[in-house]
Amino acid sequence: MKFNVTKRNTLYEGFYRLDKLTIEHDRYDGQSQFIERELLVRHDAVCVLLFDPLKDKIVLIEQFRVGAIEHGNAWLLEIVAGLIDKDEQPEEVAHREAFEEAGVEISQLTPITQYQSSPGGTNEKIHLFIANVDSSKAFGTHGVEEESEDIKVVVISKNEAFELVNQGKINNASALISLQWLIINESKLRDLWQI
Repeated sequence: MKFNVTKRNTLYEGFYRLDKLTIEHDRYDGQSQFIERELLVRHDAVCVLLFDPLKDKIVLIEQFRVGAIEHGNAWLLEIVAGLIDKDEQPEEVAHREAFEEAGVEISQLTPITQYQSSPGGTNEKIHLFIANVDSSKAFGTHGVEEESEDIKVVVISKNEAFELVNQGKINNASALISLQWLIINESKLRDLWQI
């Protein structure tokens, strides 16, 4: 199966970029077709679940999210995250964002997976990690002022976090995927971290 981008125009460029693409692609019936689609062009991102295995605590953050304003509550419980800048490795971003958003240092970092956040309309790829942190150092509000960040740190027990998933109060992909991964893989993770 093949595809070819025959035309690409930038419709808008601000914090993100929006392109309009004309694409010819193969169909499963052996034919081909042309489609037009808008593509939100974003940097890839890193998301990190902060876990304190000694205290069985999860460090989450809460912040305003414009994408949630039409769905009720615009302040979401999330995991630490940030965009990958030029010449950065995902692991570097994980360490930077853990400190910027939650005030903690990562002692061990383990990759969970990589996934496309919403491939029907954006090119963003997420690098998802879990990190060993000391939750006693996580408190207060954080964020980079130039990025208009206003981030509150929320430290809860691992079981409380799992219950918030079940209640639908944690409802964003990176937090859901990482917490569900922890439910399945905690024993292996503790072996890996030698805890």
